[in-house]
Amino acid sequence: MSTMGLILLAVFAVALLLVLVLAVRLHAFLALLLTSLTVAILGGIPLAEVVPKVQEAMGASLGYIAVVIGLGAMFGEVLQRSGAASGIAQTLLARFGEDRAPLALAVTGLLVAIPVFFDVAFILFVPLLYTLAERTGRALVGFAIPLLAGLAVAHAFVPPTPGPVAVAGLIGADLGWVILFGLAAGVPALAVGGLWYGSFIAPRVTSAVPEALKVEPSEHDDPPSFGLSVGLISLPILLILAATVSKVLLPAENQGRALLQFVGHPFVALIMATLAAFYLLGIRRGFSRAELQQMASKSLEPVGLILLVTGAGGVLGKMLMATGVGEAVANGLASTQMPLVLLAFLLAAVVRVAQGSATVAMVTGAGMVGPVIQSGDYSAPMLGAVTVAIAAGATVLSHVNDSGFWLVSRYLGLSERDTLRSWTVMTTLVGTTGFIVVLVLSFLL
Repeated sequence: MSTMGLILLAVFAVALLLVLVLAVRLHAFLALLLTSLTVAILGGIPLAEVVPKVQEAMGASLGYIAVVIGLGAMFGEVLQRSGAASGIAQTLLARFGEDRAPLALAVTGLLVAIPVFFDVAFILFVPLLYTLAERTGRALVGFAIPLLAGLAVAHAFVPPTPGPVAVAGLIGADLGWVILFGLAAGVPALAVGGLWYGSFIAPRVTSAVPEALKVEPSEHDDPPSFGLSVGLISLPILLILAATVSKVLLPAENQGRALLQFVGHPFVALIMATLAAFYLLGIRRGFSRAELQQMASKSLEPVGLILLVTGAGGVLGKMLMATGVGEAVANGLASTQMPLVLLAFLLAAVVRVAQGSATVAMVTGAGMVGPVIQSGDYSAPMLGAVTVAIAAGATVLSHVNDSGFWLVSRYLGLSERDTLRSWTVMTTLVGTTGFIVVLVLSFLL
């Protein structure tokens, strides 16, 4: 299929999905699967291979996130039922005040997601978002968007998150410059996309804690101490951070590095945090083992729908990649004459829109812009700016083919339309603001 044909296929896929979800009101899971099958067939994948590819893509999409969501759900339930999440909310509100709670969440998201994957960090803080919304009576989105913006900025702009590290390696950028430009672009992006837009959109969308995800109120009048509660949330974060740092400080054959890599994997880190929460917030505070088992079972009841929709979103992204949409469009853009920073941003943005994954968009964008860089003589600061421009392009326009879109939609109880108005616009503001900052800086280099 020609480049133009692939571009039209990508546009058609997004349009079809939006029509099925927003106009026909078909369930998102079924709409995503139907669109994925349509893309695969129209994209030239042989009929005999379509269903096996869908099955493979579903498994690949859920292999990681299913474990994270399941463990995060158990961990969150114990935080809620023990009063730990409520205690954190009370302390945050007392120290920052209701008006400044979004700022606290934005900064928390920025710091936490530097060493921790976006979805892990979001799921860890979902119980806190629910508690803050219920205690203050304010819109859930008003707290969620600042947190999500902080997570998105760190996930895309600031090493050692895997996306910018991979891009820097592919184009030969120095991580020091990447961190410098990432923070310079990320702070304004967080202010615009998280704080300003969060306060703007909160009263304009209907959001509430989903009934299926609500938890029983705390059974204790005295919540756990703030230090214990924050310590438990910090435990998996610190373990994952230790694993990340070990890759830099310790040689590959070092046994200490191997141990830190094991305990710092999100699976193991969340298992340890969940078990610690069961004991410190459960057994030691009077819950029986039967009650803890009931909590764990209850927490998993709503997870099935979240997983199916999230997995189906990943399938659509992989089908678009399998048909060659992202690569063809990127090659077309690379042949044009434009400033390197702008080219890098557009390449990553096109791949992001076409297939959904920010990390895939970053790596693909870096691969496409690599030959352009090799043909020129660019300074180390410019390569750092290009890296952040790619990250900014990979952040914009998260929509229905991004599993993160469905994760946010389901956990915040948002319709598809309101998720587009809140989450999608926020990611676009974050990416665009970050790009504008780094474009201006590139003119000064």
